[in-house]
Amino acid sequence: MKPLFRMLLLLVLCLGTARGFAQEFPNYPIPRQPDTLRILGIGNSFTDDGMMYLPELLEAAGIGNVVLGRLYIGGCSLERHCREYEAGNASYTYSKSVGNRWKTVAEKATLLDGLTDEPWDIVVLQQASGKSGMYETFQPWLGQLIEIVRWHCPNAGACIAWQQTWAYARTSDHGDFGRYEKSQQLMFGAIVGAVRQLQAASSVEVVIPSGTAIQNLRSTDLCDSLDLTRDGYHLSLGAGRYTAACAWFQTLVAPAFGINVADNTCRLEGTPHELTPQQAQRCRDAARRACIRRYSVWAEIDAPQAGVVPAR
Repeated sequence: MKPLFRMLLLLVLCLGTARGFAQEFPNYPIPRQPDTLRILGIGNSFTDDGMMYLPELLEAAGIGNVVLGRLYIGGCSLERHCREYEAGNASYTYSKSVGNRWKTVAEKATLLDGLTDEPWDIVVLQQASGKSGMYETFQPWLGQLIEIVRWHCPNAGACIAWQQTWAYARTSDHGDFGRYEKSQQLMFGAIVGAVRQLQAASSVEVVIPSGTAIQNLRSTDLCDSLDLTRDGYHLSLGAGRYTAACAWFQTLVAPAFGINVADNTCRLEGTPHELTPQQAQRCRDAARRACIRRYSVWAEIDAPQAGVVPAR
């Protein structure tokens, strides 16, 4: 039955793509109380930032049955993912966490090496950071990448989700910052707007509001001269990455197992990036606020309008 199902699925995808972007493409919810939850992130270094501390949060929550995967190329856009697939290039670094410990599986992997490695329940996509506020750069590549996931993922019923990335630091010298007049608020608003367009045009409902969580935290005393980044765009190794991981946990893990990130005891203890209990609480609160507001992923300050819909 599975080959037949995939043939029918491909037909639906192709018809949808012919209409513009597969607004009708089949999507599925996050599983509830699974024996094992499997989450794959396909992206770039911002995917790395978002997922890096998930194992620590899972460990602190007493959850040992989550398998994580990260397939990334630095700076990779949706278009490049599609071209790497077409060429069959082994350009990805593939890392995996089983038992809440990251391990590099391969430094030269193809997209299919990671995508076919597990029957992933959730596959999280994102655009390259500099283009993440420009919806016109999403298509037709996002539709094509979704087709690739649907065709090759061993779990034909995987939930396809999206990571909303964060705006650069106010003093960032990133080459793409000029696309947004070197304004953090303008970039953040553009990112939110692009995700709103994505959701209006597709069946993507689950959005990890990492960018809003970071923007929320930027309004607290934890914000530093680099706006919670380490170089103007990649997240700081302490509060930045921790907050993004909390957003991933609250969006994907909490609905699966009914365990909220609010009381998670992880503080990155024993590392150079250890947080105080108060700092960790602020980070978790910033992430939860981003996820709680179902019709708004805007930060609570300077937020003139509603944003995208986070996970249900």
